[in-house]
Amino acid sequence: MRPDPVPLAFVFRSRAKEEKAAVADKATLTDSKQPRDPQAPKGRPTPKRSQAQAQRRSVAHTPTNRKEAAKRAREDRRQALERQRQALASGDERYLPARDKGPVRRFARDFVDSRFNVAEFFLPMAVVILVLSVVKIGQMQAIALLLWLVVIVLIVLDSALSGFRLRKRLAERFPDQNRRGAVAYALMRSLQMRRLRLPKPQVKRGERP
Repeated sequence: MRPDPVPLAFVFRSRAKEEKAAVADKATLTDSKQPRDPQAPKGRPTPKRSQAQAQRRSVAHTPTNRKEAAKRAREDRRQALERQRQALASGDERYLPARDKGPVRRFARDFVDSRFNVAEFFLPMAVVILVLSVVKIGQMQAIALLLWLVVIVLIVLDSALSGFRLRKRLAERFPDQNRRGAVAYALMRSLQMRRLRLPKPQVKRGERP
């Protein structure tokens, strides 16, 4: 006697139930391996509100296309430049450019800013000498040429003396740190007028750094 054929729908339903049961068993096994917090009814610690909000903001602010990513990059650069500008005015070490960061560069700046430097008066003296050289009087032009020589000699001597003193002070203050380029950095700063220097001077004249 031929057995009754089994309906195909019953076979498919049974197989689907078996697959769902296997997936459920696997998920239960995976969840059971996670450490359970006795105070958390869900089996894992509930994230704090601040963490959840930070995660939501991170997901919401994630760029979804190239145009939005480029816009975000421009905004980040603008904010970075703004922080850098404020740091140059306030001396905040966190956002200063790489060439201005570190205690060695800070000391070099303070060393220059705490004293009078002949080189910082070069610009106004150059204007005076230029005016004298334009005057159509031979004696005035000779004086202007002499002043040029005097100014150049004074700048060279003052810079050499300042560089020697600064190198000695840096060796005493920072014997184990990289001091390369600090003297040249300070001498370039001494060529600028005090009010135009960046980062802004943080010490007064005569104040020991």
